[in-house]
Amino acid sequence: MKQHTGSIEVITGSMFSGKTDELIRRLRRATIARKKVQVFKPAVDNRYELEKVTSHAGGDFSAIPIHRAAEIMEKLDEDTTVVAIDEAQFFDEEVIDIVQELADCGKRVIVAGLDTDFRGEPFGPMPVLMAKAEIVDKLHAICMVCGEAASRTQRLVNGRPAYYDDPVVIVGAAEMYEARCRKHHEVPRKPGSA
Repeated sequence: MKQHTGSIEVITGSMFSGKTDELIRRLRRATIARKKVQVFKPAVDNRYELEKVTSHAGGDFSAIPIHRAAEIMEKLDEDTTVVAIDEAQFFDEEVIDIVQELADCGKRVIVAGLDTDFRGEPFGPMPVLMAKAEIVDKLHAICMVCGEAASRTQRLVNGRPAYYDDPVVIVGAAEMYEARCRKHHEVPRKPGSA
């Protein structure tokens, strides 16, 4: 049965909030429903296996690593009905138009990515994708300082909070990042902060 109405779903939140686990859960359900699924991920995300999206909890799903968002259209199979994009914050703004085009063509598009960077500021194309989506699920992790709900990603350098003017994109996992609540998220040298 052909799907006539496309849609955009965004799964977002801080690191360690379960975004990729939720993405994998939705992809497995789509596969059970006999939908043709293709998953794309940024080639820069080399923390685990290159041709899989892998959660911190160890779940995985086959994926196609790409360098630019435009490669999604080049590598997309004609009969694919569900398109997933993991770590979308790493893609250029072109991903916004591509996601919109896929949904307009009747495809279910599931996007997962960080909503904010380590500085607590909107990350790449994610804010616009969230605005254009029919469904947005913002997941929370657990603050590594107090145990409350965490919505921020804390980057650590030698065990201390990274400075505001450090590079925005540094791929890493638990050795460099942890989840923090608003109260315990620290960004030294942030303009306008004390």
